[in-house]
Amino acid sequence: MAIDKIWGSPEEAVADVPDGASVAIAGFGLTHSFPTSLTVALREQGARGLTIVANSLGEGPYRSNTLIENHQVAKLLVCFTTRAGSGVSEAEKQLAAGEIEVEMVPQGTLVERLRAGGAGIGAFFTRTGVGTAIAEGKEVRTFDGVDHVLELGLKVDYALIRAWRADRWGNLQFRGVGRNFMPSFAKAARVAIAEVDEIVDGEIDAEAVGLPGIFVSRVVKATVAVPAEFLASRAGGEPAGPREYLGKPAWTREQVAEVAASLLPEPSYVNLGVGMPTLISNHIGGRDITLQSENGFLGYGRLAARDTYDPNLYNAGGQYVHQGPGSSFFESVTSFEMIRGGKVDAVALGAFQVDEHGDVANWNAPGMLGGVIGGAMDLVAGGRLVVVLMAHCDGAGRPKLVHRCSYPVTGVGCVGLVVTDLGVFRRNDGRFVLERVAPGFTPDEVAGLTEMEFDLA
Repeated sequence: MAIDKIWGSPEEAVADVPDGASVAIAGFGLTHSFPTSLTVALREQGARGLTIVANSLGEGPYRSNTLIENHQVAKLLVCFTTRAGSGVSEAEKQLAAGEIEVEMVPQGTLVERLRAGGAGIGAFFTRTGVGTAIAEGKEVRTFDGVDHVLELGLKVDYALIRAWRADRWGNLQFRGVGRNFMPSFAKAARVAIAEVDEIVDGEIDAEAVGLPGIFVSRVVKATVAVPAEFLASRAGGEPAGPREYLGKPAWTREQVAEVAASLLPEPSYVNLGVGMPTLISNHIGGRDITLQSENGFLGYGRLAARDTYDPNLYNAGGQYVHQGPGSSFFESVTSFEMIRGGKVDAVALGAFQVDEHGDVANWNAPGMLGGVIGGAMDLVAGGRLVVVLMAHCDGAGRPKLVHRCSYPVTGVGCVGLVVTDLGVFRRNDGRFVLERVAPGFTPDEVAGLTEMEFDLA
């Protein structure tokens, strides 16, 4: 009988998921690329005690988070359990209650562990996470003078993924940045189930196949329609007004991004992290800078407005963006090959703290039981210029430039530039130098709002 991997419905496709199964559920940010029909079907099917492997849990009734809300999850292996500034998530609540265990994993390490598990590779060494809590209890070896931490390959029982089109052989075709985690998640699974928008009559052109059918066990057509306004809510974003220090306005978030953009080298490949750094994309027009994103996008441009966005084009923050010249799409494994391999010249990140030793903390703060690792640990391990954008003080007025990070660190001795809403600090010979101050402020005033020691240019 000819191969035919088409199943009648999402409900049929997940019916055999047993209690205690490990399930990798793809999806990016809060809303993008989630296999919504399969996830809803698994919620209705009711399997309990699940181990969920995911980048993020999303939000709303269509994402992985719905399984947590339904108390079907016993363990999480994820990059995000919450989002900074978004309140206490359901995952964090159940972590606090002892209902769920969690293992936090850097995004690049997650996809590489899944790819390795699917490729029959038992373990590998990576620079990502060295010197952080993520490396505790793991073997560390030195290669070419650089410490690397041992990470184990990862296999799962099921993977739920999403694609644009499929044929009866299970070949998948993606649109825009829709590849992201799909290939690595599918390869690691004993049973990979793909939800698609369209099942073609015939076959997908071999040149257009984004994931060969050998990695896909079952294909179903999507049955749950996500409201368009739900997705559109992530488009663009309104600029925030300036914070005040000493009764005077500082730079706005948009101005911080503009200043940071002016400091980026040319020509260069640059990665923009979640939060304020994404605004940099609005300030590189006409410059020889190519933007790279962890979700598999090289060559994107400005943030898109609500009336101009393409739902298949979004950055690492989940914000819709425009496609630039010479752009390309790829999966997240390839994206992190660019990052860890040193092909990306500069990375811009947000942070909770930066200390005078060049350490940065941006994934876990008091009150978080899991955290928001994302791709930051991989980015700072790439060995290139690390630029941090952040408010000078936190919401309680405490300095974010400190003697020593009191929060768990993301990377050690890696920060080269810090742009706050009060000034620009560049690290030279192991010490930060204040080389620019926001209008209306003096260096002494900035020093009075700063804990760490620094020099004046």
